[in-house]
Amino acid sequence: MRASLIQIAVDPDEPVAARRARAARLVREERGSADLVVLPELWTVGAFAADLFAAESEPLHGPTYEAMAAAARDAEVWLHAGSFVEAVGDALYNTSPVFSPDGELVASYRKIHRFGFDRGEAALMTAGEDLVTFDLPHLTVGVGTCYDLRFPELFRGLVDAGAEAFVVPAGWPARRRGHWTLLARARAVENQAYVLACGTAGTHAGVEQAGHSLVVDPWGEVLAEAGPGEEVLRAVLDPAKPAAIREDFPALKDRVLGVEAPAKPRV
Repeated sequence: MRASLIQIAVDPDEPVAARRARAARLVREERGSADLVVLPELWTVGAFAADLFAAESEPLHGPTYEAMAAAARDAEVWLHAGSFVEAVGDALYNTSPVFSPDGELVASYRKIHRFGFDRGEAALMTAGEDLVTFDLPHLTVGVGTCYDLRFPELFRGLVDAGAEAFVVPAGWPARRRGHWTLLARARAVENQAYVLACGTAGTHAGVEQAGHSLVVDPWGEVLAEAGPGEEVLRAVLDPAKPAAIREDFPALKDRVLGVEAPAKPRV
């Protein structure tokens, strides 16, 4: 399975509509080169541009949805469209839509762990509640977003739901890039799953972005890693590899904490 991670740069001087059209064009350019395409977190507005969240929010079936659905259909790819600011009444969510090669919505994830320590996203957005997976041919994928990467219990829950790979779009700051790489590899190793971590490039709201998107295999080996600027990172995944590693090194079978104990027999 061929995966392309589009590490798009968020430039505050580029209008959102122009960046939306550019992202759609970059997705279309992966036609014939990828089966799965991934965009980063909040690429429409910038993950740290909290003052723009409300103004640039949109309903689920808004302009970003329509542009990404059409791009997925035209490119004939599965598309994880990163995330955008979803408006539901007075509430805002950090929402990730996933489209099939027919342009149909197959999954939608609202970010559970909001970053900001009672400021920014944490103050302005509502937390999601549901773990989300979607099925590719021969591979089940779990979805997380940026700050979620720091909470291993979320990924354990996705494994319990059948996930063999994780897609994690992010707007990760450059000053904590070491954590980005470390945590992506840790989530892969402890869950014996692929991790496709797609970040933004550029600087927005004064925060330099880490870039360095990466694809990690279920043994924790980095298959591909981007640099700091805008680029398309490509990697080839073997859908059989998670099951093979879990069979050869069955650490997940030895889980004790967080696993429901079997019922004791009645005497």
